[in-house]
Amino acid sequence: MRVIVTPYVLSGGGKILTDEIRERRPDIDLEHVEDEDELLGAVDDADVLVTHRLPDDVLEAAADLEWVQALSAGTDFFDHDALADHGVALTSVSGIHAKPIGQQVLGYLLHFERCFDRAVAQQHRREWDRYTGGELGDRTVGIVGVGAIGSKVADYCRPFDARVIGTKRDPTDAPDSVDEIYGTDGLESVLARSDYLVLACPLTDETRGLIDADALAALSDDAVLVNIARGGVVDQSALVDALEADELGGAALDVFEEEPLPEESPLWDRDDVLVTPHMAGSTPHYWERCADVFLRNYDRFREGEGLENRVV
Repeated sequence: MRVIVTPYVLSGGGKILTDEIRERRPDIDLEHVEDEDELLGAVDDADVLVTHRLPDDVLEAAADLEWVQALSAGTDFFDHDALADHGVALTSVSGIHAKPIGQQVLGYLLHFERCFDRAVAQQHRREWDRYTGGELGDRTVGIVGVGAIGSKVADYCRPFDARVIGTKRDPTDAPDSVDEIYGTDGLESVLARSDYLVLACPLTDETRGLIDADALAALSDDAVLVNIARGGVVDQSALVDALEADELGGAALDVFEEEPLPEESPLWDRDDVLVTPHMAGSTPHYWERCADVFLRNYDRFREGEGLENRVV
């Protein structure tokens, strides 16, 4: 079975990932194609592609392709219909971002709860003005999408005694760290009770624009929105309107409708908004964890077993 790591691996990680796999499994017929111009010829007899994206011409050229291992948790950048039409399975690395994103979210919550924004501003002014911070134990954290990432966020909130509620497609399968779980039809209840609303759901037809003007209005005026899902889950113009009308306490945003966030966006200049450049999932352990998922799936694929994180 021939496996190709494509040139479409972000941050120059193709070589690192290839080395991780080869070190553990030198028996795998694995090639890292670094030149995009050489890829179309190389994929002709490939059974498996490992990649961050898959251009249409590559899919068409890969006549023997059976499985694509995406190197991201979200797969909205892949053409699911085209893969299904070609009989090609698509799997993600969902779950490998849970620890770093969970820690990022915890940092966002503490940023707002302990008023670090005020501390930084005062430091720049060389101003000594004591103030009172809050405690997460007095807050309710609502999580939209209690999957691998949402569950880890809940786990990290537990030592701080925050109350955690959330939504999950299958509410019968929720972690113990969530105090109350609802199905997707329970979003209104979560919105009404959340001091912090954490978005951790995938971007789908159902979740695109999920947090619109009505949803934002359902939050309390001092609630903080945290988005580490996808920018398209939030109506960004409605979010700006809510912030400008003082109908939200603030927002911590790692993802946006347009990336990079345009220079003219009003979100850059707001003291009540923390902007990070889509890096919440970053970790020095990223490639080794990608290799872990790929190797588990490789063995499952060889044995004809169900693939982990299969989306097509």
